[in-house]
Amino acid sequence: MSAELLAILDQLTREKGIDREVIIEAVESALISAARKVLGATVTEVTVKIDRNDGQIRIFSDGKEMPSAGFGRIAAQTAKQVIFHKIREAERSVIFTEFSPRAGSLISGTMHRFDRGAIIVDLGKTEAILPKREQSPKESFRPGDRIRAYCIEVNKTAKGPQIVLSRSHPQLVVELFKLEVPEIGSGIVEIKSISREAGDRAKLAVHSKDEKIDCVGACVGMRGTRVKDIVRELHGEKIDIIRWSAKLDEYVSAALSPAKVAETHISTDKKRVEMIVDDDQLSLAIGKRGQNVRLAAKLTGVDIDVRTRAQAALLAQLSVADLPGAGPKMVEALKEAGYQTVDRIARLSLEELTQVKGIGEKTAQKLLEGAKEAVAKLQAEMLPPPEEGAEPPAPSEPLAPSEPLPENPENAA
Repeated sequence: MSAELLAILDQLTREKGIDREVIIEAVESALISAARKVLGATVTEVTVKIDRNDGQIRIFSDGKEMPSAGFGRIAAQTAKQVIFHKIREAERSVIFTEFSPRAGSLISGTMHRFDRGAIIVDLGKTEAILPKREQSPKESFRPGDRIRAYCIEVNKTAKGPQIVLSRSHPQLVVELFKLEVPEIGSGIVEIKSISREAGDRAKLAVHSKDEKIDCVGACVGMRGTRVKDIVRELHGEKIDIIRWSAKLDEYVSAALSPAKVAETHISTDKKRVEMIVDDDQLSLAIGKRGQNVRLAAKLTGVDIDVRTRAQAALLAQLSVADLPGAGPKMVEALKEAGYQTVDRIARLSLEELTQVKGIGEKTAQKLLEGAKEAVAKLQAEMLPPPEEGAEPPAPSEPLAPSEPLPENPENAA
């Protein structure tokens, strides 16, 4: 029996990956429960010792050794339940210890099944969950498909460790580039920022610490091989790779790629940038349903206004003096505060406007409403007629182009 016990313990250690000592302690705990079942409430202390070398079991009741042959069916069943419970707890602890350091990295598995919209991924030792909210809208998987995803978190739950994956997280793209581009993995090329709309497009700002290495070229690879592998992994999602710059005007201009920017005007607080483009570049700069300029704003961390030269000239013609309640003294105070155009005033908050000398809350409210109404009216007049079958945009939003964005062979996949 002793030799058989040791063989069983060694087998469990190999199969479950649990430390041998943990399993032995679980068996000892189970035998204590079984002994108490047999002896009842007449004993105050029960201990069990299993020899680690020969597997000999010794049971002590109130300091006296007792024979182990007196265990009945109920006691044996109790011991079995305790052993299973302890081993299950130890197995969960092993899984949590193994996977918790992998939060924030890539994890590969096999699509197992669907569970109320979520995808259950088989990782071998355990399962992970890919919630519906973390799935890319243009991807679909079937049971047996390989899935590589970004591990958001590993949580302890009553049912064991819960491993949460994501295919829509921007960090997924970063981790894929770390695998495909050795220069990023070694730290020579740095990913400064990323913005992503899963399934459609992502923008990546990169910078090289070594002047001899072209950061964009390293990410694209020879004939685009590196970025193409990542695009294939993301099921066709487009990726723009741009060169990061400490100069905000250069950085924002690059972020609007593939559009070419003619002029850049940065606000004094460097939180808003007005980009002037030629007429034929407007649809490229804005992107389909505003996607390009939206991703560029997320990438750079500033608000971006895109206008043609004609639109900018028309907006500049709006006079601050024409706003309701704006007298000569108030116009002068607004100019001194740096708010010289109606367009600039329309983008202010009520709190910012009331900080201007001589402007109270009610007056500020009238100014804001008047400025927003004037800008919206002018923008509506500047917009081209909507395309047939296209969704009409809001008056304050630019129209989306009808054709897909053309690819820039230098920085897009």
